[in-house]
Amino acid sequence: MAKNLVIVESPAKAKTIENYLGKEFLVASSYGHIRDLVKKDKGVDIENHFRPIYKIPEDKKNVVKELKKLSQKAETIWLATDEDREGEAISWHLKEALELPEEKIKRIVFDEITKKAILESIQNPRGIDYNLVDAQQARRVLDRLVGFEISPILWRKIKTRLSAGRVQSVAVRLIVEREREIDAFVPESRFKVVGLFTFKDENGKSQTLKAELARFLKDEKEVEDFLSRCSVSEFVIQEIETKPFKRTPAAPFTTSTLQQEAARKLRYSVSRTMLIAQKLYEAGYITYMRTDSVNLSDFALDAAEQTIKKDFGKEYHHKRTYQTKSANAQEAHEAIRPTDFSRETISGSKDEKALYELIWKRAIASQMSDAEIERTTVKIKGSNLDDLFTAKGEVILFDGFLKVYLEDTDEENTENGEEGILPPVKKGMKLNAQTITATERFTRPPARYTEASLVKKLEELGIGRPSTYAPTISTIQKRGYVHKEERDGKEREYRVITLAQDGKLKKEIKTEITGADKGKLFPTDIAMVVTDFLMKHFPQIMDYQFTAKVEEELDEIALGKLKYEEMLKEFYFPFHEKVVHTTETGERVSGERILGKDPETGWIVSVRIARFGPVAQKTDPNNPDAKPVYAPLRKDQKIETITLDEALELFKLPRVVGEYEGKEVIAGVGRFGPYIKHDNKFISIKKQFDPHTITLDEAIQVIEAKRVADSEKFIKVFDEDPTYQILNGRWGPYLKAGKKNIKLPKDRDPSSFTFEECVELANNKVEGKNTKKASKKKS
Repeated sequence: MAKNLVIVESPAKAKTIENYLGKEFLVASSYGHIRDLVKKDKGVDIENHFRPIYKIPEDKKNVVKELKKLSQKAETIWLATDEDREGEAISWHLKEALELPEEKIKRIVFDEITKKAILESIQNPRGIDYNLVDAQQARRVLDRLVGFEISPILWRKIKTRLSAGRVQSVAVRLIVEREREIDAFVPESRFKVVGLFTFKDENGKSQTLKAELARFLKDEKEVEDFLSRCSVSEFVIQEIETKPFKRTPAAPFTTSTLQQEAARKLRYSVSRTMLIAQKLYEAGYITYMRTDSVNLSDFALDAAEQTIKKDFGKEYHHKRTYQTKSANAQEAHEAIRPTDFSRETISGSKDEKALYELIWKRAIASQMSDAEIERTTVKIKGSNLDDLFTAKGEVILFDGFLKVYLEDTDEENTENGEEGILPPVKKGMKLNAQTITATERFTRPPARYTEASLVKKLEELGIGRPSTYAPTISTIQKRGYVHKEERDGKEREYRVITLAQDGKLKKEIKTEITGADKGKLFPTDIAMVVTDFLMKHFPQIMDYQFTAKVEEELDEIALGKLKYEEMLKEFYFPFHEKVVHTTETGERVSGERILGKDPETGWIVSVRIARFGPVAQKTDPNNPDAKPVYAPLRKDQKIETITLDEALELFKLPRVVGEYEGKEVIAGVGRFGPYIKHDNKFISIKKQFDPHTITLDEAIQVIEAKRVADSEKFIKVFDEDPTYQILNGRWGPYLKAGKKNIKLPKDRDPSSFTFEECVELANNKVEGKNTKKASKKKS
């Protein structure tokens, strides 16, 4: 048995570290956290200084048992969990659960898994940092108290199985408020004017220059007046302004900037980015991926310099140090960077290679020279005009860091002109106006959040920390408060007025698709109702500044400047009073809106949150005992914005689409979503069809596709007992015997089984774990 036992969180990390240590070291994994708060009584002993009550989950008992056995045989236990608060807490949990004596423990940390870093950490061990442990426990306890005390109120007052959270509810609030800004936005029309000018260059060759008017024109009358003045104007280049400027590279990645840029450039979700980054870190390719520091170590600066000079030349190198904006960032940590700058690419999956290359490029670019650019602005004057037309162009004189990397932005399509290379022009040169076109453009509402832009906003507000962004965004989607969706835009008309070379005005009406959204975060109706409820009853929890202040206090606990218990005591008791008061008072909340009366029946039409989601409802005002009529809202409809006419349309389902094979085809929406009914069979409609608009031909497509799928599903049905069927399943062929599903041996053709063999397989089926548990409970 090795004298030294090293414990890390993940098997991948263990494997990498084991390669760097000698035979005297055995590396084992805890597979993440080995203890969690118990569910009973919130898992916190509030009266006893907010002491957390932990237990070892069932699935970790064998891990703990094995680690305990190994630790008893070893002379020294090296706790090598991650260097953040979560990692420190795991080390402490290991100490407690494995009953490790303090003198036997050595705590080591490293921000990269390289031989140099591992051996250095072995040379410089420390003890467990109990301030970091307290900070992690304070966050966990605080979040448990908020979640466990508010969630039951939401079940009672709004809908069962809802949840609230200190950070998740604030993130949902941001998305809800943005959606309401979009709903309230009224687009304004204005006209963008673009001129296409021609001239002959010194060689007599015809050239074209595209230029824009520096302002928008407000309406059609102003456009006509402006274009009529253009028709009698002579155009000349009044001024050419050339200015050199420099573009500077972005800082190396922090957790949030990596998440944002991976979303923009690679289209990765925040959780996917973190999963891939974790693999890269554990394989020793990058430094630790949870950091809010943009700092690079001296070693990294030297390594980057060597790589840049070798690969690009010394003129491309420019040493830079970056300062982290966050006051609480730990500068001892580094930004996310490659562990070896000379390694431009790695072996691994396509996703791992792509993310690694992004990190490598960003880190290398941060140490490269500025890009030197010459920007030219050409101003064109019309003899009868007060306004100038402007053409802009850029020429890169020295590419610098642009040779490697250019940062993307979250900005959606802007209305600025494109900047390219301009044709050769001179001051005083006369131009011919080939066409001058005024195109109607509309002001845009604020953009919905993407996962990446939400991370950016949370970071700006000081809400959450590097380790919390991904889980927060995953949680609000899992809980059904937010959906990441693609939505088709709507067709909109716009006007185009063109002044042709012959001086005549041409007016056109064109159409465009507007409001299309891809990968954006949409709040559900329940999110809006819950947000309003929490804003009314728990404004402190929903306050952005309060949530940010909590993060600061957690940082103070981590630095030993604030006591764990003091912080929790100050928050909890006033909060708990509010919980008790809210529980005992007030009605149920459904977000109900009365839309008006059904003109045909006189019944009241309203919308509200029901058991299975948002519904429209018709009730008879003259007969309280009459059963209401319900219709679920469509996916793109909201309780807050749906109109009476739109709601009345919903009651037209189920509708008869037509007839097929002598039987009615009906479209409707049920508990499990939209469907087609034919021959007493219900078939789910895929996303591409809407039950309100689906045609008979489309419905027949759905019916036939279902028949094909069913025919491929059935391999064999036994005449002796039709409840015995051999089917094609998700994981291959299997036997369905009544309510039992039985795996078939892989070495045989599934169609070759006889009825007798199937009966024998069914009778010999071993009951699963859940069945055993259920039977124990009954006895």
